[in-house]
Amino acid sequence: MENITINNNLETSFSLPINEKEPPVDGGGSFGDALSGAMGKVSELRNEADQAVHELATGENKDIHQTMIAMEKADVSFKLMMQVRNKIVTAYQEVMRMPV
Repeated sequence: MENITINNNLETSFSLPINEKEPPVDGGGSFGDALSGAMGKVSELRNEADQAVHELATGENKDIHQTMIAMEKADVSFKLMMQVRNKIVTAYQEVMRMPV
């Protein structure tokens, strides 16, 4: 029986280092920059999936497995982005309800 390994690609999905011990304290980038970078990566994954589907449909690429993997990467990254957005909206609403 073969050993199955799981490759953790979250680091490449959102261009944020997972193994970094502590975030930089002295102007290492804003939260908005991190979000816009993550959204750009989600868009890039969606474009790659669209290209893979197009290549499969036109017969340029006959590897349906890679096409499905590209589609699932795009889907999972989009769902993660939506959950992050929902958490940010919820946090904003909580802050707005706080008495001053």
